[in-house]
Amino acid sequence: MCGFIGIYGPDGTDVATEIYEGLLAVQHRGQDAAGITTFADKYNVKKGNGLVVEVFNEENMARLRGHLGVGHVRYPTAGGSHDEDAQPFHHTFPVGVAMVHNGNVTNFQELGDRRFKSGGVRLNSSCDLEVILWVFQEGLAETIRERGKVDAEGVFEAVRRVYKEVKGAYSVCATIADVGMVAFRDPFGIKPICFGERSGEAGTSFACASESVVLDVNGYTRTHDIGPGEALFVDSDRQIQTRHLEAQPHRPCVFELVYFARPDSFLDDISVYKTRKRFGEALGKQWKESGAPIPDVVIPVPDSSRDAAMAVAQELDLPYREGLVKNRYIGRTFIMPDQSSRSDSIRRKLNPIPLEFKDKNVLLVDDSIVRGNTSRRIVAMARAAGARNVYFGVTSPPLKAPCPYGIDMASKREFIATDRDNDAIAASLGVDHLIYLAREGMNAAAREGNEKIEKFCNACFNGEYPTGDITVERLRAIETERNGQRDNVPVH
Repeated sequence: MCGFIGIYGPDGTDVATEIYEGLLAVQHRGQDAAGITTFADKYNVKKGNGLVVEVFNEENMARLRGHLGVGHVRYPTAGGSHDEDAQPFHHTFPVGVAMVHNGNVTNFQELGDRRFKSGGVRLNSSCDLEVILWVFQEGLAETIRERGKVDAEGVFEAVRRVYKEVKGAYSVCATIADVGMVAFRDPFGIKPICFGERSGEAGTSFACASESVVLDVNGYTRTHDIGPGEALFVDSDRQIQTRHLEAQPHRPCVFELVYFARPDSFLDDISVYKTRKRFGEALGKQWKESGAPIPDVVIPVPDSSRDAAMAVAQELDLPYREGLVKNRYIGRTFIMPDQSSRSDSIRRKLNPIPLEFKDKNVLLVDDSIVRGNTSRRIVAMARAAGARNVYFGVTSPPLKAPCPYGIDMASKREFIATDRDNDAIAASLGVDHLIYLAREGMNAAAREGNEKIEKFCNACFNGEYPTGDITVERLRAIETERNGQRDNVPVH
């Protein structure tokens, strides 16, 4: 799960500063690497491992000139933590293209080994975006052979070629030198992407991003959520064209709403903030109806569960308290690249306020439990701070299946819920009572934001993969690849 932004500004402008601001807004989506590539007669590139503020400085920002640009923050799923795996990627033949993406190509190994190697192509990285870029460029080359130029139909044909060959979940933005900007989304629309416009004295600017907050911070108006199998192209005359190139049922990732996205974002016209409030309302009702013990206070596990915890407290008519203080200089432990760095950061991440726990029956609310490491330590903190009883409410169902679509859930062995019932999970966490939000309740709360979406991708909760190409062998290959990356990732 990564974050990106692409901007097509008026001629003579420089977009790097806007891209930088946009990347800061989605730093939560990736802390491993960052990069910006702009175009002004030639490509200007700066990327590397680290946070946005660590990768860029005044000197390298000054040389990122140009009115076409893309930026990216990386969270590794396919690929490692080496500089050559940082995005954006760009090619200069047959035309100049710079590209970024969010998601995961599920047939990356097959494309790299069988298709490219057998044809004499050697990939220069272990990042799956490179195969998308290669296939897209092959499509443009064919267009040039047939038409002698790259036009809108040629761009759409290149995207069709990607859909035909590249499987998995991905949202993509690419700038094409002297041609324009294109954005497209996988045929099932699993990964989000939105588009916006902004008028100014120099002319109209266009931007696309993995979350709408990126548009907000740069003053763009969100005008379009790119749909499943849809491509949007802004040509050199600043004309916008869209094509629905492949029709599949829309299955956006529900875990975006549960955990990944910022609450001030809209995904597929769904407010993340309001959805998390509905998750909390549903959990509160479920808590009451189940006959669970009524606590004295509701405390969120910061940050992404705050909105839901407030709704739980309102539903149960209980006080809401901030009892855990988060060190904001520690990254999100779920997206840390390896287990060692996760464990280290958990120890520094949170600190309790004893006054809110002492002699109280406390309901902790969190959005999800993956491995259980963070939750277990938080429960221990609550008890050490004097809590009489510690209850735990989760605003999503138990995670039980690996995600091959771009979330770092490589193995079923990592899930605390694997081969455990609810009582066993509660015992493992050390809590006195545990309730997960039912899957039906989660999906109903998400759909309330946009009833045009019939179903969400629930693969990590039920093991049903919407793309239809996920086999046991493919999951094993992805698990082997990711575990190998973790063993070789340096801890920064």
